[in-house]
Amino acid sequence: MAPEMIPIEGEQKKRVCYFFDSDVSGFHYGPGHPMKPTRIRMCHSLVMNYGLYKKMEIFRAKPATKREMTQFHSDDYVDFLSRITPVNMNSFIKEQHKYNVGDDCPVFDGLFDYCSISAGGSMEGAARLSRDKCDIAINWAGGLHHAKKSEASGFCYVNDIVLGILELLRYHTRVLYIDIDVHHGDGVEEAFYTTDRVMTVSFHKYGEFFPGTGELRDIGIGKGKYYALNFPLRDGLSDENYKSVFEPVIKQVMETYDPGAVVLQCGTDSLSGDKLGCFNVSMRGHANCVKFVKSFNKPLLMVGGGGYTMRNVSRCWAYETGLAAGVELGSEIPINEYYEYFGPDYQLDVKSSNMEDMNSRGYLDRVKNIVLDHLRHTGGAPSVQMSGMFSQTNTYCPLTHYSIDIPRAPIDAQMDDPNADEDLIPPDERRPQRLLDSRRQADGEMSDSDDEGEDDRRDSRSHRDPDSAGPASGGRRFGTAVGIMSTGSTHGIGPTVALPVPTAVATTTPAESDMDIDDDEEAPLSQTVRGKAKASSTTNDSMPVDPPQTQTDTDVSVS
Repeated sequence: MAPEMIPIEGEQKKRVCYFFDSDVSGFHYGPGHPMKPTRIRMCHSLVMNYGLYKKMEIFRAKPATKREMTQFHSDDYVDFLSRITPVNMNSFIKEQHKYNVGDDCPVFDGLFDYCSISAGGSMEGAARLSRDKCDIAINWAGGLHHAKKSEASGFCYVNDIVLGILELLRYHTRVLYIDIDVHHGDGVEEAFYTTDRVMTVSFHKYGEFFPGTGELRDIGIGKGKYYALNFPLRDGLSDENYKSVFEPVIKQVMETYDPGAVVLQCGTDSLSGDKLGCFNVSMRGHANCVKFVKSFNKPLLMVGGGGYTMRNVSRCWAYETGLAAGVELGSEIPINEYYEYFGPDYQLDVKSSNMEDMNSRGYLDRVKNIVLDHLRHTGGAPSVQMSGMFSQTNTYCPLTHYSIDIPRAPIDAQMDDPNADEDLIPPDERRPQRLLDSRRQADGEMSDSDDEGEDDRRDSRSHRDPDSAGPASGGRRFGTAVGIMSTGSTHGIGPTVALPVPTAVATTTPAESDMDIDDDEEAPLSQTVRGKAKASSTTNDSMPVDPPQTQTDTDVSVS
């Protein structure tokens, strides 16, 4: 039986450019690491076997060069990524600490080539949109939204999204960035925190969750004030609640900001059952965001992002590729090279579970009203003179939380008690166990007094003697940064650093597939020992908001 593709009635036909590089599946972060580039090839296999290649153009993008990457990233950082390998990594111990490489962001064979493929697809997709060669460009290998100017973070090394937006800004006065990954899009927000040329809107889990940024009061600074919108969410977000906040916020953003182009980060770790996520969104609930953004008929760049249950990632992205091309894929998955991994039902669907939604209606309405109030402060779409779009007068601050111009704003009164809706729960009703567990002090927390706890526990570590006796092993050390593979918050404690990794290069055993297809078991946490987070490891380089005035030698530049 031929795979089913049902045309969507009443939709205007779109010209779709789809970018895929077969080399991307050959890269491997290492054994036990949850990020698996093979998911992109699994998605491509579904796209091809459903017959979507008949509905769009498929390209293999030119990999991004070092010079193109330095439009955003620092020269030293890009040079470091191009030189380090698992063989010579012990010669770059100082640089690994400086650039936060070696733990969540490991060194693996072909690291720079992997970054080049990811960035090249997003840049070329943006260039084709700007030249009116297509209406929608798709690069599922992109979406690495955590990477900073001079720092790797959260499995991300090169921020292809920022590079793609800079390409769009050559032709569009305003660009809108929307992020539906379960993690906050901190790298993209920081890059454009001081400009009104780009508005960033992120819907994400907030509170004891990586990367610890994206609070409701993070709204931008200087010219960019109120052009960074964050919608913090709680565990168990359902399709209905997601739609109730996503559509009104994005509709108002479109009407107020009127962007010339849109970049949509489609991270699938917000799906139900993701290994690192905590939402309860189904595939169709996730795809509804794509369908709604597409309905505004703006030039649209769709990129990938997080997603660590590979059979769910590939199904969702294939379904959303079909929506972009104007068809709805049938529920029966066609025969493909990864067919056995979609068992036992072999259906193109990711269903919600019975997980409890901790996002109450009162909480969502209150946050939505605050976000819309921030939007009203923008006063409509800013007018920008293209001749002055690359001004270097704005300075970049590496911290996310800036001092607010007015010491006390109306929002502060509401943010003093963000969980006020919990007080409305009738005291005679049984509280959810999940809520009660969240209020219990963890065993590894710092004690208020020396003798509090079991067995007269005492922390005798001396700050002057690093080898002095400390607390019992097993608990997390105070001051140690927490990575994306943990649920802890890293806000305000600096970048993650790691001790040097042994020179032995990890190889797969004959019994282990080179694709490292995930199973139903949870991915183990990183086994690398974390070093102390030093404030001196952060860089003081200023980050230009806009690309340089000179053109770069690239196929995606405009003649």
